[in-house]
Amino acid sequence: MKFVRYGRKGQEQPGLLDAQGRIRSLSSVVADIDASVFGPAGQRALRGIDPQMLPLVTGRPRLGVPFVGISKFIAIGLNYRDHANEAGMALPASPIVFNKWTTCISGPQDPVLRPPGAEKLDWEVELGVVIGRETRFVREANALQSVAGYCLINDVSERAYQLEQGSQWNLGKGCDTFGPIGPWLVSADEIADVQNIDLWLDVNGERMQQGNTRDMIFGVADLVAYLSRFMTLLPGDVIATGTPPGVGMGRKPPRYLQPGDVVTLGSPQLGAQRQEIRDR
Repeated sequence: MKFVRYGRKGQEQPGLLDAQGRIRSLSSVVADIDASVFGPAGQRALRGIDPQMLPLVTGRPRLGVPFVGISKFIAIGLNYRDHANEAGMALPASPIVFNKWTTCISGPQDPVLRPPGAEKLDWEVELGVVIGRETRFVREANALQSVAGYCLINDVSERAYQLEQGSQWNLGKGCDTFGPIGPWLVSADEIADVQNIDLWLDVNGERMQQGNTRDMIFGVADLVAYLSRFMTLLPGDVIATGTPPGVGMGRKPPRYLQPGDVVTLGSPQLGAQRQEIRDR
């Protein structure tokens, strides 16, 4: 299943995509796309519904974050070898973990707002992992059973805040609008191999990033197991799993986003995003 939420900001309605990629309304079935829906029991119940019997949503509505109930937005740094190399940093011996504040979360087509004083606004296409059940101390062999589904994330980053203020990564990662999620939440059963997902990102139509999750240093199961040693993962928690090479910081000379730039990113399995850069 591919879950969506559509409508004006703060007034999104629940839906899913049918086999033709059209949005079908779930409003008569569920109140919203929350843990009761994307969790194991909710997904089992929805599999008994024929999407063709649900009302068709017409037009081209705004797409919001495809699910609600995110208590933690966890991110992993330098998780692709070539990205670590372009950043001039050593390969990590264990996952580098940081936070993106939940207030940074925005829809997949909403604008990215450059904060006052920002100078080095950068892009990062990433696979997002959405937890479906309460998880702690899970073994790697069982870790994917805790995953409800996957989504696309742009880990927008202000490098000057991240690396030039005492290397406090969180400061450059969690500004408002720095966490576009969506367009869909793709249920885990639709992803045959999470370590074989293509990812790409363009700026103003120019390809900047092209990668595949097979090149991760720490795979999804490893990350879920590792994180569950240090925190309880709750349904709806999101893990941004790192970015392939091609970020602006790594170009020679570096290239950063300016107002008016348009970033598009996507994956054959996860859909596509589009953001215009604006000054706040």
